[in-house]
Amino acid sequence: MNDIFELRVRCAAAAGWWTFLIGLGFLLVQWIIYLVFMALRPNLELYLWGPNASWDTVRNVWFWGLALIKLWLLLLAFIALWLALWARQLRKH
Repeated sequence: MNDIFELRVRCAAAAGWWTFLIGLGFLLVQWIIYLVFMALRPNLELYLWGPNASWDTVRNVWFWGLALIKLWLLLLAFIALWLALWARQLRKH
């Protein structure tokens, strides 16, 4: 049973790292889109945000959204690292 549990912890660690890498890719895409939109400032973007939206509002919401994604990725990295170290300890025993 210990071998099965160690295998499951290793698989969970691998899944955590893959999720972390996909999240980093998503963060990179969001950052590139942010740079493009802030450079072009299309009127359609403000229309989609609503009648009282300004570019300061868009910039502020987008910034805090990216900051929350970074915090989530940091937490995910700590969990994946903990699982990987735990799987290594299980393998030694």
